[in-house]
Amino acid sequence: MSEKAVVVYSGGMDSFTVLNTAIQEGLEVYAISFNYGQKHNKELEVAAQVCQNLNIPHKIVDITAINSLMANSSLTSGEDIPEGHYESDSMKSTVVPNRNMVLLSMAIAYAVSLEAGKVYYGAHSGDHHIYPDCRPEFVDAMNAVAQIANYQAVDIVTPFLHSSKGDILKAGLDMGLNYGNTWTCYNGREKSCGKCGACHERLEAFAEQGKTDPLEYELN
Repeated sequence: MSEKAVVVYSGGMDSFTVLNTAIQEGLEVYAISFNYGQKHNKELEVAAQVCQNLNIPHKIVDITAINSLMANSSLTSGEDIPEGHYESDSMKSTVVPNRNMVLLSMAIAYAVSLEAGKVYYGAHSGDHHIYPDCRPEFVDAMNAVAQIANYQAVDIVTPFLHSSKGDILKAGLDMGLNYGNTWTCYNGREKSCGKCGACHERLEAFAEQGKTDPLEYELN
């Protein structure tokens, strides 16, 4: 019987690659996504469709009730999404307080209930500058807690923790993945804006690999 693993799956290109990496590793994958009131909840629709196509069990957990506790982020408030690169300090407004600790805690609980030994999530080096909960020291600390928080130890697995967005894209392209089945833009409109930090990083990754992004952009 295959080993079970829970994948925190947002619907973005990083978690899409992580999801398929876990599948390639022969794991029995259970995907979990979260609605925390993000403007770009279009990613949840994309995630649901991918899991349906892959015939993977998928839960979308509504945690919007705690949105008032995770305030002051432009991703969940009336504040405009900043434009520019992730290295700009203005992008700090996209930080959702304690988001990954909350999401990982619930994913670990789900893993324990399934008797799954691993939780995968898509932290990578491009997020380290802005997002503290994607940095190696956070992952190490959460992994230590996941070993002792329950009677069953759970490993937090981050295959791309030290990889760039371009590295992640290359890994996915080498697997033959179609990134038209992902959503990255922080503005949840019909087309990607091409101006927010998430779009900038995605477009840079495709340019680095000499590929054209299959998604449509408002700039086109």
